[in-house]
Amino acid sequence: MSKPKLAIVLLSYNSLELVVKYLPLIKDSIPAEKDYQVIVVDNASSDAIGEYVKSEHSDVRLITLKENHGFTNGYVESLAQIDAKYYCLISSDIEVTAGFTEPAIDLLESDETIAACQPKIMSWDRRKEFEYAGAAGGYIDYLGYPFCRGRMVNVVEEDHGQYDTVQEIFWASGACLFIRADLYHEAGGLDNDFFAHMEEIDLCWRLKNMGYKIMFQPKSVVYHMGGFIIKYGSPMKVFRNHRNNLIMMLKNLPPYEGLWKIPLRFCMDLLTLLKMAADGNWNTVPAISKAHFQFVWYFPKWYSKRIEVNKLKNNPNLRGIFPKSMVWQFFAKKNKLFSQLNWKS
Repeated sequence: MSKPKLAIVLLSYNSLELVVKYLPLIKDSIPAEKDYQVIVVDNASSDAIGEYVKSEHSDVRLITLKENHGFTNGYVESLAQIDAKYYCLISSDIEVTAGFTEPAIDLLESDETIAACQPKIMSWDRRKEFEYAGAAGGYIDYLGYPFCRGRMVNVVEEDHGQYDTVQEIFWASGACLFIRADLYHEAGGLDNDFFAHMEEIDLCWRLKNMGYKIMFQPKSVVYHMGGFIIKYGSPMKVFRNHRNNLIMMLKNLPPYEGLWKIPLRFCMDLLTLLKMAADGNWNTVPAISKAHFQFVWYFPKWYSKRIEVNKLKNNPNLRGIFPKSMVWQFFAKKNKLFSQLNWKS
């Protein structure tokens, strides 16, 4: 089989109903003359997705994993078997629009220093709003808190075209991520210890540390259901977000910054814990403590990852790091919208 220009890799875990609905849209969106390949990765599902793909979509390549070791492992194992110039990693709960691939591929083709890009990610059920996980491109503040154009903390904006510019960002959403295959592997791919959540931010941070750009392409549009596997605000999501954020900071921060930023984040996480308790969200309170415990207990393991990441660094590209505290801006100064940061990102 010849090497395709683009491999669209749809990862599925017990989401047959979504694949039945959205796989045909992905196939229909591909220009007939393009050398693209659609691949479904069955992450050890129990809902007969493999049989469905074989019987109804014989032109789609199927990769079946025997055991489910998380979202990240689904891609780690499958992408090692896929040879292409570009990957499009796409979640099964994404509804694509016609021609969504072309603006993204054209952008990647225009500049070899662009490692990855994401489309405009809209809410599946609130069609005029951006979606929480990606919106119009991801950023991070100087203390490691991620946010998006179109989504600050829990405030999601309606799309009025206010972010319809091709823009360099800090991280691209893993819900629909276009990336150069060679750079994906050179950077080490998704970190399998993350299991799920913030793994794409960690990968993009490594690429930025290698000197590359991450971009937002508004001409490519998808709709994201969001929270299909792990619900937003669930204890498991809270745990993985807090633990993985600390691991990501340790791995990628410049020398010595982690010495004060990570302890400060522990303190800020404690404030988050107290607020959850005050709001009556008792089921999520232990999740933060568990995240801190695992970070400390396995610290040597996480630090060894930092050593490997440092070997990749080459003229780091810091574009997309907000030089202030996004949390302070949001809660203290009441700046709820990205545009209110008054920041030339």
